[in-house]
Amino acid sequence: MAATPRKNKTARRILAAGAGLVTVGALVAAMPSAGAVGDRSGGGHGHGHDKGQGRLVDVQLLSFNDLHGNLEPPTGSSGRLTHLNEDGTTRTVEGVGGVEYLATHLRQARQGHPYSITAAAGDMIGASPLVSGLFHDEPTIEALNRLDLDVTSVGNHEFDEGARELARMQNGGCHPTEGCFEKGKRFQGADFPYLAANVTNEKSGKPLLDPYFVWERNGVRIGFIGVTLEGTADIVSAEGIKGLKFGDEVETINKYAKVLERKGVKSIVALLHEGGLPASGAYNYDCDSPGPGNGISGPIVDIAKNVSPQVDALVTGHTHQAYACTIPDPAGKPRTVTSAASFGRLYTDTTLTYDRRTKDIVRTAVASANHVVSRDVKPARDMTRLIDRWKTLAAPIANRPVGHIAADIENPIDAYEKPLGDLIADAQLEGMAPADKGGAQLALMNPGGIRAPLSHKASGAEGVGVVTYGEAYTVQPFTNMMTAVDLTGAQLVTALQQQVSGPNQAAPKILQVSKGFTYTLDMTKTGADRVVVSSVRLNGEPIDPAKTYRVAMNEFLSGGGDGFTVLKEHKNKLVGASDLDMFTAYLTAHSSASAPLPVPAADRITVIK
Repeated sequence: MAATPRKNKTARRILAAGAGLVTVGALVAAMPSAGAVGDRSGGGHGHGHDKGQGRLVDVQLLSFNDLHGNLEPPTGSSGRLTHLNEDGTTRTVEGVGGVEYLATHLRQARQGHPYSITAAAGDMIGASPLVSGLFHDEPTIEALNRLDLDVTSVGNHEFDEGARELARMQNGGCHPTEGCFEKGKRFQGADFPYLAANVTNEKSGKPLLDPYFVWERNGVRIGFIGVTLEGTADIVSAEGIKGLKFGDEVETINKYAKVLERKGVKSIVALLHEGGLPASGAYNYDCDSPGPGNGISGPIVDIAKNVSPQVDALVTGHTHQAYACTIPDPAGKPRTVTSAASFGRLYTDTTLTYDRRTKDIVRTAVASANHVVSRDVKPARDMTRLIDRWKTLAAPIANRPVGHIAADIENPIDAYEKPLGDLIADAQLEGMAPADKGGAQLALMNPGGIRAPLSHKASGAEGVGVVTYGEAYTVQPFTNMMTAVDLTGAQLVTALQQQVSGPNQAAPKILQVSKGFTYTLDMTKTGADRVVVSSVRLNGEPIDPAKTYRVAMNEFLSGGGDGFTVLKEHKNKLVGASDLDMFTAYLTAHSSASAPLPVPAADRITVIK
């Protein structure tokens, strides 16, 4: 299918009446306005002739989240979904995702819908595979423009390279140090607004980017408020967000719902980069059975129950889960809350019935469902050309072999200890163990830093079992610098306890550990008691609370990321090479075509359930 014509950015982003210019002081020189209106009455996406002239108009809302620059079809477990059968059994859906197929599915879904909006809930970029990440995610922004994305909230990964780089993603311009990646071409930036209502300048209190956006066609007006999770500062590099404050999600959404109401916009959708945890991992699980919202837990539940009834639906993300639930609002009225997993494997189709007389959504008529981005449709040719163009630029780096594996080395989302996590921790320990490199005795790896599995499947012409630099980059895209630090045994135990307590109690973040470091998790208990302290050992010896150990970890963890505040208390830090360099060096040193690397046993953490 052909792409719709490129929209004129200036024309589509008109200042909302009465809204002032918003900046973040000296952090970002040129930022967009506080509130934007997209006037689509002139045809917008061109999804068909306007037929909605009656009182009630069905508005199609297509949404997705957590794409993370996955332009090519994701591999291994990242390219699978679980389907729940009617008899309660499940089956695996193989071969899903890929922006070429997402484009086709979205374009087909829009057919026959003159009122159609496409929105996203953050993490469109960041932690991206090499074909996008190598070029600072310019390819993904270009792809999203071609997808005709109308609006998105920011997510925490939009801040991976800092506020200045996010501004460049919005406004365009060549990279400040690497320049333009294609001769004679200047990066144009996003045709859609990024919304960041709860990301403000600490001094001025003004939003970094537009807090809201109003979609309009033939008198139908729907407002979008975009926020990221309040805890973003705890899970991104501190340097890139210096001078920024991340506010409470509920307070921010409710504030701007009132602003939109005063402007006469009564139909409101919140785009929120925070999510929930459904009781089943199946994308089609009914989390409203036996009652509304009973099958979902996590931060989104309390948020949804407290967001103003003025808001008609919440599109969410961050947890990489799939759900289409109804959770009661503060007035007890059911309200749709959705998430489309991650990596472009699903999209959500929600029908919002708009009442022209009240200018509001008829809540009882809202219907929503997640749809698989299968690869049994014709790939969008314009997306194929886009990917091929960037792959050609990346090929000299991406196709270089760096190792060999004997089978898939997975990174299962529902496993506490992951085979790939063990491999990465071992690589980091080996890289930081020499006395002149840090003298590390063990390594800790944050699970969120592992972005994809290693697939045994053939990679281009390199052959089955070959790991290329591009594949290794997709696993470790952040290029975090490694550190070796001093921690006491007591601090190590506290770090293990912080995996399953405090902010990580509801959704544990289990650190991946290097060989020789073992312990037991008792998940029948709660909080810090889940760690069996007497079981914590290094090379068979119990950890001594008073003894000092040299521990390897990336700079994100040594800075206290992911809620591991105790790790900030380290001493004697030594900075080494990047995590990616250590990973590729380990693969090269420990594998060959005749002796491929076996799958780690994942036997370091004993789990009692």
